[in-house]
Amino acid sequence: MAYPPDPAEPPVVPPALAIGHSTNLVGVPMDFLTSCDFNDGPVPLHIAGAREMNPGLFEMLAQAGDLTEAGDAFSCYMNAMFGIDPEQRETHTDRRGGRRRFRSSFLNLIKGWGFDSNGAEGAVLKGWVESRFGIFPTFHKDAIRRIASGAWTTYVAEKMSSRFHNNAIYVQLDLLFEFCQWALARFAAPGQSHLTLYRGTNSFDEHQIVRRIDKRNVIMRLNSLASFTSDRDIAGCFGDIVLTAKVPAPKVAFFNHLLKAHPLKGEGEYLVIGGEYRVAANYF
Repeated sequence: MAYPPDPAEPPVVPPALAIGHSTNLVGVPMDFLTSCDFNDGPVPLHIAGAREMNPGLFEMLAQAGDLTEAGDAFSCYMNAMFGIDPEQRETHTDRRGGRRRFRSSFLNLIKGWGFDSNGAEGAVLKGWVESRFGIFPTFHKDAIRRIASGAWTTYVAEKMSSRFHNNAIYVQLDLLFEFCQWALARFAAPGQSHLTLYRGTNSFDEHQIVRRIDKRNVIMRLNSLASFTSDRDIAGCFGDIVLTAKVPAPKVAFFNHLLKAHPLKGEGEYLVIGGEYRVAANYF
């Protein structure tokens, strides 16, 4: 069974991938954004231009009386802007027998993430985090310890796949993040700066330990995008070690009650932007 390493051991995180890009689209210095200091005193995060270019969406949301109405408004807006109603999301055969690729949807990416966070859809989501927040992934199918490694090459190839990169997919994810932040502040967690979330694991390959604080508490570098749950019992189904973290609300990119229907509802799942976190690692 994996335990946090002895404090005398060197940090797991390699210098080349310690943080990520020097810039991002949220206007917060990378050293601060990826640190425990940010988590202790978070500031709001907004993707440059996303709200300013879509004022109509937030005018609609302002009229919602609860989260369900807000989710319906968001879905209607996304369908109108990106044509992602169900019949447009599927691939069909045209009259001449040829295959036609229809519009990519953020819902397809979430569905793919639910099946396998290290699949092609997961790579696109991690690529969006890298593009917008500047944070490199630590794991995709295998530990990513340096740029130009085999694991890095696989990640880059999948995140750039033309299968998903149509219909302004990153812009769709920008709006999903902004809606998530709006919904947390307005309905889901008003006035809360942090949420206590849980993750089950059997190893520390994907989320690398940087430093051990004491027997159970460590500073861990989470993957650029990570799944957590609000239910500790559910976390225990995914591993013998349960990680408990106080996640700052600005780093939540998606949560299970955000939309009325989506593939992650059954597990109370939250998608969390990575970086260094203080976490408690305990046996379930």
